[in-house]
Amino acid sequence: MSAVPYRAIGGRNEMLKVLLTALAATIATAAFGQPPAGDRSGAVQQAQIRASAAYRELEQAQYELKLAEQDYINTQDAYRAAPPPAADIKRELDKMKKALDSAKAREARARKAHKAALDAVEKAWGRPPKSQ
Repeated sequence: MSAVPYRAIGGRNEMLKVLLTALAATIATAAFGQPPAGDRSGAVQQAQIRASAAYRELEQAQYELKLAEQDYINTQDAYRAAPPPAADIKRELDKMKKALDSAKAREARARKAHKAALDAVEKAWGRPPKSQ
């Protein structure tokens, strides 16, 4: 058996060929990832951007809901552990309950907006919206 000797890339022409090949591969890959051509492409892209923004809003609302739930639980535990005249803690508990309810409502609105944005993407593609 004869071994093929290692040959380093040498010279400007060979390096240029390697770079151009890599560039061509990158461009070809990017071309396949483009939205469909025609009138729908702009609508699809805008709908996808809105869906992405709605998803970020949904994630933020879910995070804030989780924090509000934890705050409420902590305040509730403090209220239960406090001596009987715990009016300050009761007010704090009521405040945390309102914050929790507000966070739940915001999360529900964000979820609804995200679903509507996803339906808009499906509509822009010319497909019926997916039911959940």
